[in-house]
Amino acid sequence: MEEKDLLKSNNGLGTVRIADEVVSIIAGLAATEIDGIAGMSGGLVGGIAEMLGRKNFSKGVKVEVGEREAAVDLYIIVKYGVRIPDVALAAQENIKRAIETMTGLSVVEVNVNVQGVSFPEEEEKVEEVRVH
Repeated sequence: MEEKDLLKSNNGLGTVRIADEVVSIIAGLAATEIDGIAGMSGGLVGGIAEMLGRKNFSKGVKVEVGEREAAVDLYIIVKYGVRIPDVALAAQENIKRAIETMTGLSVVEVNVNVQGVSFPEEEEKVEEVRVH
């Protein structure tokens, strides 16, 4: 892991380093806690949002971590019928709270990018695949 990918702090007892990947995972987990988010998106593939499973929590999340601040870009797929601004605001608040509580970083922005809508029959198929 490169040095630039680590958050460092020195508390007089030694150095604490938090990798960007850790901040991404925290953000991804916080996002999946929000009702209305069907999953994370790995980006647009051939015009269709690629839905990622809940196992890889850092996918669909990009972070920029400085010495004391972090910025997050989140790529999500929402459930059909939800009010998107409400879901996005809940995700922003939960991600900001989780990162600040766990890392001590100040979150300056959480940008939510809605990349798709999941319909109920698609969610059932995803659940069936997970069970087998």
